[in-house]
Amino acid sequence: MSLKSTTELNIQPLIEDDLPTDHDEMVLLSLGYKQEFKREFGLWSTFCLSFAVLGLLPSFASTMSYGMGYAGTAGMVWGWIIAMTFIQCVAMSLAELCSSMPTSGGLYYASAVLAPPGWGPIASWVTGWSSWIGQVTAAPSVNYAVAAMILAARQITNPEYTPTTWQLFVLTAFLMILQSFISSMPTKWIAVFNSLGSSFNMVAVIIVIILIPVASETEPKFRPTHDVWANISNGTGFPNAIAILMSFASTMWAMSGFDAPFHLSEECAVADKSSPRAIVLTSVIGGVLGWVLQVLVAYTVVDIDAVLSSDLGQPWATYLLQVMPRKTAFAALALTIIAGFSMGQGCMVAASRVTYAYARDGCFPLSRCWCKVNGITKTPVNAVWFNCAIGVGLCTLIFAGDVAILATFSVGAIACFVAFTIPIALRVFVVGDKFRKGPWNLGKFGKPIGAAAVAFVALMVPILCFPSVVGSDLEYAIHFHPTSRNADF
Repeated sequence: MSLKSTTELNIQPLIEDDLPTDHDEMVLLSLGYKQEFKREFGLWSTFCLSFAVLGLLPSFASTMSYGMGYAGTAGMVWGWIIAMTFIQCVAMSLAELCSSMPTSGGLYYASAVLAPPGWGPIASWVTGWSSWIGQVTAAPSVNYAVAAMILAARQITNPEYTPTTWQLFVLTAFLMILQSFISSMPTKWIAVFNSLGSSFNMVAVIIVIILIPVASETEPKFRPTHDVWANISNGTGFPNAIAILMSFASTMWAMSGFDAPFHLSEECAVADKSSPRAIVLTSVIGGVLGWVLQVLVAYTVVDIDAVLSSDLGQPWATYLLQVMPRKTAFAALALTIIAGFSMGQGCMVAASRVTYAYARDGCFPLSRCWCKVNGITKTPVNAVWFNCAIGVGLCTLIFAGDVAILATFSVGAIACFVAFTIPIALRVFVVGDKFRKGPWNLGKFGKPIGAAAVAFVALMVPILCFPSVVGSDLEYAIHFHPTSRNADF
């Protein structure tokens, strides 16, 4: 990785309201890079892609067993509130960095610039590879979960059907290839596709939030408030405090896509304002809607043990069948699957931009090939298919068993938060008041908010590596993947 051009920069993006037409290009040049993409993403389209990557409904559906299974309904409602509060700190701190350094390789670039003299290369190296591992495993991880839900849906319609490992692999690989074709389109087309996908995601979440209380057939329809908020049903064997912390895994997975605007900043107009705003908008809206969904499920679930141990292998599908008529439950599951596909496609786009940025700085073998921008689409098509090949290759671990594939995806998810935290920690504890803020900044609250973000992730990374049950023979970190407890093929 070549960092010579990033260690002597005087970063000071323009902040005037009356911006010249070449404002974005001037900011990018000040960071040492040349404009190569068309800037056809605006605030709304950037937010849409970010919200699609967030994939609130499919993420919640895939991880509901963590809050519910680790700490009961109390873990769902209280765990989401506490974890979401600190995740907002992470999102706002990243947004501040994005405003100051709006480039596709923003995380590792920021680490290189903010590190003490002589430490830039190592800080950038650790951040960069952590971020890339998280990005390149995101799409296959999401598509693995979506494929599992599709096969579960078929089981609902045909109880005699039994999914096989090769069917799970082929379906996951097919989803990735289809998303790669979409991600290879021109920027404008991708922006339109993801705007539609994100709009569907938001509509699907709202529809499901309405369906749960309206279509529920249980009597009584809602559980007593005291049972919901005070019922810590510890399913881990660890002390209750640890079980509550482990329930945060659901929130952290569901809220891990808000960094996408950072990676798309070189395709966004007025990126030093629009991209950080999209990060915060995604985090806040996702956090609020996610908590509403958590509360509704906590109040309406009938039998938690049945949800977690269903033969379907999908707690979300089992829950829907438990509280709704069969056809309504199947419709809600179909909405979740479609939203999950949109999420996977958004992950593919974000990952390709990170790969492009790293290849541009010579990080990979054959970097000159992977950083090439297609002359027709003006997008990094080679980087898209490079990631697709790696993702499909990782999915072959499905044949090695659940432990191998889920542990691989779990490491990628944890790596994302490591990558988030390193530049934030450098900004707070090394640079401090010398940090050159962009147009969007936290002012005097930047340091305390950043410190809270770093403390939270430093606490949670070891927790996320705990086995899901005391005495479990599963590998550490396996429980953090969204299908690790609900993909039993």
